[in-house]
Amino acid sequence: MNIVSFGGGTNSTAMLIGMYEKEIPVDLILFADTGAERKHTYEHIELMNFWLPVHGMPEITIVENVDCHGDRFTLERECLQNRSLPSIAYGFKQCSIKHKIGPQDKFCNNYQPCIDVWGKGEKPIKYIGYDAGEENRIFNAKLRDTTDKKYDKNYALYDWGWYREDCIEKIQHYGLRLPGKSSCFFCPSMKKSEIRDLHRNEPELLKRAIALEDNAQETLVTVKGLGRDWSWKNFIEYEKNQVGLCAMYDKDDPMACGCYDGD
Repeated sequence: MNIVSFGGGTNSTAMLIGMYEKEIPVDLILFADTGAERKHTYEHIELMNFWLPVHGMPEITIVENVDCHGDRFTLERECLQNRSLPSIAYGFKQCSIKHKIGPQDKFCNNYQPCIDVWGKGEKPIKYIGYDAGEENRIFNAKLRDTTDKKYDKNYALYDWGWYREDCIEKIQHYGLRLPGKSSCFFCPSMKKSEIRDLHRNEPELLKRAIALEDNAQETLVTVKGLGRDWSWKNFIEYEKNQVGLCAMYDKDDPMACGCYDGD
């Protein structure tokens, strides 16, 4: 049984294309929704759910984290409730384990085809989209994989020698739109350019991210905000002030700083 762990981004999309080309059967495609993905990721999942059946593959099954009462428990809700930031801001990866890996494992634990495979003393194969340029991630993962009693892991892109550029080319070859980066809109790993993009294109999400950051301020000791040693709120305020300062000058004025390009 072949299970694809679909992250909603470039690598996992290209991996599905490669599996189609190489006639590798796909039995189940899982996407764990933290409730905090950006609009382009949800749109890409809808697009893929048109493309996949046409190419002989199942639609994407979306799974979510739930609380002890069976109610949806998003990462944003968890952070607001605990007055905390995502664990990666503190140097841990518990948010990924709890809101990404956990819901997928829970689904499979109750999915009869997986139960049947385990009942025969075999393991489902889980396909993960690390590309050929991510050797360190694969090496570290394989150290853990040797102790996994439930799944065999397959890093198909790495085995095929597909780098990030190859993945992009393959997606474009099939006429699919590039999915963009898949991550929570308040992920501490976001680059400043990505925060600016969020500010320009999805300001309502940025407001929610800053509200989450503000909500955690009283509990923060080792970090200052979502940027770890800096806060997103201060960064955005600084950006606004810089833009406002530049706007005071004509573009040909020798006093203009030249740092704002009008984007």
